Amino acid sequence: MADVKIKPLDDRVLVELVEEEPKTASGIIIPDTAKEKPNMGKVIAVGTDEDLQEHIKVGDKILFAKYGGEDITYNGVDYKIVQRGDIIAIVEE
Repeated sequence: MADVKIKPLDDRVLVELVEEEPKTASGIIIPDTAKEKPNMGKVIAVGTDEDLQEHIKVGDKILFAKYGGEDITYNGVDYKIVQRGDIIAIVEE
């Protein structure tokens, strides 16, 4: 995990984007414009909301709304700052 000096406020989380497999199991490549799935990311930092901190932890993988969050780039890495309302699920592996 990179040393990121970004600390989200309130009910927001900082997420490092996780690349999804761009093709189906049979090998058909799916263009980004055809994807209707939510995005996935790894939580890098959790905002100051105490209730949010109880549910979402640094290192969790989450699914969030396709158009949710604000895109940012820090030290050449793409991140999103996602609000609690755009978080769909925690991915358990």
